[in-house]
Amino acid sequence: MDVLISGAGVAGPALAYWLRHHGVTPTVVERALQVRAGGYAVGLRGEALDVLDRMALLEQVKALDTHMGDAALVDRDGNQYATLPAAIFAGDLQILRGDLTGLLYEATRPEVQYVFGDSIAGLEQDAGGVRVTFERGRPRRFDLVVGADGLHSRTRSLVFGPQARFVRHLGIYTAIFSLPNYLGLRNTGRLHSMPGKAAGIFSARDNTEARAALHFASRPLACDRYDAEQHKRIVAEQFAGEGWQLPRLLEEMSRAPDLFFDANAQVEMKCWASGRVVLLGDAGYAAAPTSGRGASQALIGAYILAGELAAAGGRHVAAFAAYEREMRGFVAEHQQVGREGADRFFMGMPNQQVLDMLAANVPEVARAQIVRLKDYAPSFSAKWP
Repeated sequence: MDVLISGAGVAGPALAYWLRHHGVTPTVVERALQVRAGGYAVGLRGEALDVLDRMALLEQVKALDTHMGDAALVDRDGNQYATLPAAIFAGDLQILRGDLTGLLYEATRPEVQYVFGDSIAGLEQDAGGVRVTFERGRPRRFDLVVGADGLHSRTRSLVFGPQARFVRHLGIYTAIFSLPNYLGLRNTGRLHSMPGKAAGIFSARDNTEARAALHFASRPLACDRYDAEQHKRIVAEQFAGEGWQLPRLLEEMSRAPDLFFDANAQVEMKCWASGRVVLLGDAGYAAAPTSGRGASQALIGAYILAGELAAAGGRHVAAFAAYEREMRGFVAEHQQVGREGADRFFMGMPNQQVLDMLAANVPEVARAQIVRLKDYAPSFSAKWP
């Protein structure tokens, strides 16, 4: 069975790993020219760590842990007034997104075909498979296609309809970029809140670098998501004239080569599959960065999707239905976390008691996870329907 995966972020390579584990031949197509480096830190939680352990990658991920501790909340003059517990934002383990995608890529590239610098242009399904046309490459046929291409999934738009039908904007935009650790932070961060805005700096890569995150409240913006210079102008206008470290942060942003800019949004769909095409990770059920669960959902979803395909002997209709049954409760809980996080994102200057209460009620602390991972045996390889 030949499976095309669109997207080489977290979900795509993780799925490629598990498909190979079960004897399937995957191809991964990625619009970017290479695996994307850098990026923000992602917290890994619960069953996601179990998935990494089953992939024999957990120790490598631990070696790249940011070891992030509590962060200081400061006023416009830099005076600390409270401490933000790491349990709220760092997960059980925290790693830079680019480090995680790099590990997944290195773990799969010997046995997985990666096609960089290309993307899906069209999909035509029939009883026997899917004919895929590409922006640059020649057309090919696959048995199945998986859209793991993120919040703005091209696969979803081609098969299910326009983005506006499924993407729910949570009223926040975020810009993240790398910069020198000029504050000398050591496994910590500093955050400053303003009405409808927030800014933070966190140490990275054993304190040799830093990452800045700038957030502002806004209705959906009409902008080109590939135009980094336009994004920098938008952010600079939002934070012009603000205090604390904002003048220096905007200066650093102006020359940053790795700016990430996007809305905090969720994807809500009644069904993640149509025929021989299925969605994975943010493409089908983004929980939003305010949830802190996106990377974990991607890893767990990849494990379950590949496992259910194996359990069903390649019968994709049954496998896709089982995949949805296994994941729906997990996604519903984490999307709720994302919505709650967005609602309280701009909290002004919360006192320590409120922050400690939030830390004590992080879902992983307050209650058990809904998903429990099955054991999927690699019991077949050659004979697929």
